[in-house]
Amino acid sequence: MTLKQLQYAVTVAETGNMTEAAGKLFIAQPSLTSAIHELEKEYGITLFFRSNKGIELTPEGDEFLGYARQVLEQANLINERYTGKSTGKQRFCVSSQHYSFAVEAFVRLLREHGGDKYEFHMRETQTYDIIDDVAHLRSEIGILYLNSFNETIIRKTLKDNGLTFATLFKAKPHVFIGKENPLAGKRRITLDDLKPYPRLSYEQGSHNSFYFSEEILSTMDCDKELVVCDRATLFNMLIGLNGYTICSGVISEELNGPNIIAKPLEVNDYMEIGYILPGSLHPSQMTLNYIEILKSLV
Repeated sequence: MTLKQLQYAVTVAETGNMTEAAGKLFIAQPSLTSAIHELEKEYGITLFFRSNKGIELTPEGDEFLGYARQVLEQANLINERYTGKSTGKQRFCVSSQHYSFAVEAFVRLLREHGGDKYEFHMRETQTYDIIDDVAHLRSEIGILYLNSFNETIIRKTLKDNGLTFATLFKAKPHVFIGKENPLAGKRRITLDDLKPYPRLSYEQGSHNSFYFSEEILSTMDCDKELVVCDRATLFNMLIGLNGYTICSGVISEELNGPNIIAKPLEVNDYMEIGYILPGSLHPSQMTLNYIEILKSLV
């Protein structure tokens, strides 16, 4: 295995086309194909499915490319440290539940450490996909919550995928509502107060188990349910339909505007929000920088 072979494999995965990848790498296509075959032979794996439609990663190729990106990132850091030259773009990926503080930390990280060339990914996604992204090294870090209801299942899933969980903070439950909502004048809100209003939650796809829900009290009966896929839609419905969602209460007015407010919810529960990392790998410097910014914000 060489760094050049790893870069070849990453480029093929990014383009999904051997001819296009060869052009980006400034090598002949037969040479690229040969290099990929040698890599596959060395490790006894198949990295790509090859068909008339192009090239797709195999499941084992997806896992291998996660490690390859880590190796290339570390090699780039060594090169920068001792030569002062970067060999490529700065890359960093985060997978998270829909937390504004995670986005705010991401923005600060980019401003402080992005450099002249970068490719940063902020994936606000489904709970199981966060775990899967970090397990397969598509993301360096994931952000999600535990509580008394989901902790056993989530911790088992993390353990099965070789991941660790570290706490950032514990929060008492709140509800997000629009500032014009009839409940906005209340200091604290009860579950009975919420009954006339639509409850908003995030879609969890094929892993739509209550244990993977992004909102606590997911098993609570509710007459009006709205399920969405993104934070902008959820916030628009909070305002337009006087809806609510149960959350940590942490919100950034700078990023989300003044029209959404958080009110304490009178329930005996909590949200332990933290980050997950691969247990077998030392975090990159970029990941450590991101964690420090997260801690400074929360």
